[in-house]
Amino acid sequence: MAFSRERFWALLGAGPQPSAPLLSRTIEAGEGFSIERLTFDLGEAAPVRAILTRPTAIAGRAPAILYMHAHGGRYDVGVNEILDGQTYMGPPLGPVFARQGYVTLMLEMPLFGERATISEGALAKALLWRGRTVMGQMLSELTAALGYLAGRDDVDPTRIAAYGISMGCTHAFMLAALDDRIAAVAQICCFADYGVMIDLGAHDGHGHYLTIPGMMAVTSIGEICGAIAPRPQLICMGEDDGLTPAAAVAKARGETEGSYLAAGHTEALQFYIQPGVRHQETPEMRERVLDFLRRVLA
Repeated sequence: MAFSRERFWALLGAGPQPSAPLLSRTIEAGEGFSIERLTFDLGEAAPVRAILTRPTAIAGRAPAILYMHAHGGRYDVGVNEILDGQTYMGPPLGPVFARQGYVTLMLEMPLFGERATISEGALAKALLWRGRTVMGQMLSELTAALGYLAGRDDVDPTRIAAYGISMGCTHAFMLAALDDRIAAVAQICCFADYGVMIDLGAHDGHGHYLTIPGMMAVTSIGEICGAIAPRPQLICMGEDDGLTPAAAVAKARGETEGSYLAAGHTEALQFYIQPGVRHQETPEMRERVLDFLRRVLA
């Protein structure tokens, strides 16, 4: 069954959030880059934080990255990942991306950082009982963040990539499947077919945020990532990652490759599966991501 944006939004119990009014903005000087600390009105009880990094000087409109933060059970980290990193990643990417010439935005997701006021299970139950999902809320908010990023006068709206690892990986490929404003996707460590993971008993390591009732009846991860075609996409993972078993990766990969083949753009899809690596970012993955972004956002 072909991927349908309307059907997928319905499964999520959400829709794109039309805007995220900016409530506050402060600017700091980093070492060779600038940091903007932002708050948005997303209809929540409290303003929602975001952090943006950018080159100190930009001539014209720069390419941009919507960087989605990870999970890792670190509910305390949230948006601080862009400046402080995570234990299973390399050096923080906000400064790295800025020095590469990108304007990079990270929005704090529900359950994390200053929004860690409720457990993941409690939020999932509350939303599911109301016909909504945690993933739906996250993706809806990210569409609003994308709109803000695309509307900045220092950003080229035709050159915005989505990037994330682990939970951020799922956000990156799902948002790109739902929104053509994403010109390219680089994702790490969460690409696998859910049906095969269930058969293998490997699904319970994933968080409640990923529960989308009825998803497997109408689509799959391979189809969702295939819906990004013909836009460029890089998929990285560790061969020994228990959250993405080889058989589940193979199933999803076959479907995604089929979509790119049908679109006539097999060269736009790249995989890097690193032997002996578990659920983590490696220097080799990072170099491939940076090289990919240099080429597709040039």
